[in-house]
Amino acid sequence: MDTHTTGTSCGLCSFVIQTLRGQWFMMFASFLIMTDIKATLGYDQSTLNLLSTCKDLGANVGVLSGLLAEVTPAWFISKPKVWQMCLYICVGANSQNFANTGALVTCVKNFPENRGIMLGLIKGYVGLSGAVFTQLYLAIYGDDTKSLILLIGWLLALISMVFVYTIRTMKVSSHPNELKVFYEYLYKSIALALCLMGLTIAQKQVTFSHYGYVGSCVAVCVLIFLPLVIAIREELATWRQKRKPVDALNRITVDGPPLPESKPTSQDISCCGKICKKPTRGEDYSILQALLSLDMLIIFVATFCGLGCSLTAVDNLGQIGESLGYPQHTTSTFVSLVSIWNHFGRVFPGFVSEIILLRWKVPRPLIMTLSLVLSGVGDLLIAFPIPSSVYIASLIIGFSYGTQLTLLFTIISELFGLKYYSILFNCGQLGALLDLISMVKELTCMGKECANFFGALVLFGGYIYKRFKEEVAANEKELGVHVATEQQ
Repeated sequence: MDTHTTGTSCGLCSFVIQTLRGQWFMMFASFLIMTDIKATLGYDQSTLNLLSTCKDLGANVGVLSGLLAEVTPAWFISKPKVWQMCLYICVGANSQNFANTGALVTCVKNFPENRGIMLGLIKGYVGLSGAVFTQLYLAIYGDDTKSLILLIGWLLALISMVFVYTIRTMKVSSHPNELKVFYEYLYKSIALALCLMGLTIAQKQVTFSHYGYVGSCVAVCVLIFLPLVIAIREELATWRQKRKPVDALNRITVDGPPLPESKPTSQDISCCGKICKKPTRGEDYSILQALLSLDMLIIFVATFCGLGCSLTAVDNLGQIGESLGYPQHTTSTFVSLVSIWNHFGRVFPGFVSEIILLRWKVPRPLIMTLSLVLSGVGDLLIAFPIPSSVYIASLIIGFSYGTQLTLLFTIISELFGLKYYSILFNCGQLGALLDLISMVKELTCMGKECANFFGALVLFGGYIYKRFKEEVAANEKELGVHVATEQQ
């Protein structure tokens, strides 16, 4: 083998390693994981019928119980009580948070300068997960509902195993085209959402053959893997940059202006001590400092009233449609519309809030306030229905719920830093426990039409919005003084 061939092989291997270990491929892997982790949890009322197959399967396959009966007393194999089933389901549902936390937190830490945009993209793919999983299921198994649980088991485990070493925190480095690349990812996700919406509507109107489902699945998979092309392109550019001669890199570095010194952060504070002595906003809070702060209290109250109400409406939209006299095929359309518009609600705030914040200095808590008001409008359309109002309500509630999720995670990262972000953003989701209370208490629409507006009022008039305005004014003043000094 000649020297040229050897060099080419080494260069190819170097590029493959660079791609698999690079931050852009890591982002693509996160998209795939986030597309699948919630597929097992996004069940609507019609999907619950598929789960009954699992019950039938367990009721008829009695070999395991026969073997246990040979070596254990009768009480050991008695049917589980209700509280035991609740515990099993809770543990199974909790598993999504492990993949969710690993992928989401890692991406935010690797792209801290565009965390809002990153969160929007990541959560957007979660919003599409149910629709994507439906297309895969129909293409692989057709109408064989018994295979649904099998698909859930092997596919989710396979994806997690393939990318287990890819999702990791990397050294943060600036990228000249980072924002441009994020917009390319946005366009790809919008194309995927529109494709899924078209397929969902078409499949409810026309009977597809198995080959038709396969073709639909192929189109969806192509759109899912389009971000991989972007990742390979960006990793190729990084790889070529690294292979440039050292003197060329030095020239590029020397010609540029000196980088500003990083702002010193506060010293690490023990989670059990100095709770009252909180660092400056944006620096790393300890866990107890964040949880016991007034900021977190306001966030919790706002999300408790707003996010919980939206989640309640989303989870029960099928039953709401049936109670208002809509036909069965129409209520399933409501659920599909919520899923698609939930994606748009998750994606757009990451980009739009970033633009609004930079251009007009409008803080994200104010934008979240508007999303809570919008969600309240959707709840009112359900509480006081008019003809076809549930169609509009499904779009509004789906969009506003996605918006609240993205903004909630972004605000928490901006207030309390990223050191303990994995714990704090999961704590922020506890506000959605109102959904649990509504199921226990059997709340009706008469209770939740006011809660969204109350949450919006708390967030708008609260401490967070006031402090954000003060910080924006202080930053503008500091920037003006700096410019005046340079002119002198």
